[in-house]
Amino acid sequence: MVGLLTVIGFLAYLTWDQSYWWLVKQDYSFGWLVPIAVAYVIFERWSTIKSALHFPQKVETPSSLNQLLGLFAVPAVLVVFLCGAALFLLGSIFRSAAGPSFQATQAVTLGASSLLLSTIYLIAPTQSLSPTTRALERWRLASLFLFPILVWLISAPMLAVVESRLSLFLMHQITSGVFFVFDALGFSLEQRGNVLVLPNGNVGVEEACSGIRSLTGCLFAGSFMAAVYLKHFWGKVALVTASLAFAIGSNLLRSLFLTGWCYRFGAHAIEGTVHDVTGYAVLGVTIIALMCVMPWLTPRPKIQNSAADGSPSNSNLTKEV
Repeated sequence: MVGLLTVIGFLAYLTWDQSYWWLVKQDYSFGWLVPIAVAYVIFERWSTIKSALHFPQKVETPSSLNQLLGLFAVPAVLVVFLCGAALFLLGSIFRSAAGPSFQATQAVTLGASSLLLSTIYLIAPTQSLSPTTRALERWRLASLFLFPILVWLISAPMLAVVESRLSLFLMHQITSGVFFVFDALGFSLEQRGNVLVLPNGNVGVEEACSGIRSLTGCLFAGSFMAAVYLKHFWGKVALVTASLAFAIGSNLLRSLFLTGWCYRFGAHAIEGTVHDVTGYAVLGVTIIALMCVMPWLTPRPKIQNSAADGSPSNSNLTKEV
């Protein structure tokens, strides 16, 4: 119970700290859904968490690589714990002294995530004498908290230097992609940096249109769907990766549509409703695409051989008839 209250306290502190950015930065407004998603995932996994706490399952004999990792697991986790504690303390002090800032929120979020995961790993009960098997048993419990803890790194604002460079990179890629498609189709246009010069006006790919908003929102949606609907680790990683690819692809399609709309009706035609609706459509298209991909990432149950389960084969039935 003490451990659960500690986790809830840290998550409440993260909610209070990040809520400032969810209010002032529209790109991170999806953060209001993060506490709800975290609560739902923990509630859904609660029976599994209790089983792992009271009745840890023994793991099969590990490979030689896992044996080597098992020997250094606890020292490495202790280093993560100490670094997380230092980051959380420094971020909290800076937050209370200077107010909200990207650096303070990033330090608090990264520090709290490191503290929580390492603490769960260290206090996880084990029933094996082998250090390697103990490490795998502890990882079994810690893996149940990967989404509830690491998702806060998505809802926290990026550092200004990282966000600006990523925005510039995405803006250039989107502009170049739109120019290539329209130029290949024979339309008359010219690219000047991140601005496309059309006969009816200019279309500029600004920071809001770079895809940062859709990238973070779609990454959160993909991570939540992976945590809820997929069981295998490789499937979760594949779905999260697919969410990033679909977000970039959907944003490119949106820019192509807006450029075509501007080419047909003029530069002022894409302002207001058309611009905003297509922006929200990127998230909807990405979620639909992820739902279509999920069945391919879910392992199908193996069909048991009729001879293995003791049922008679077709040939025997034919002979009996």
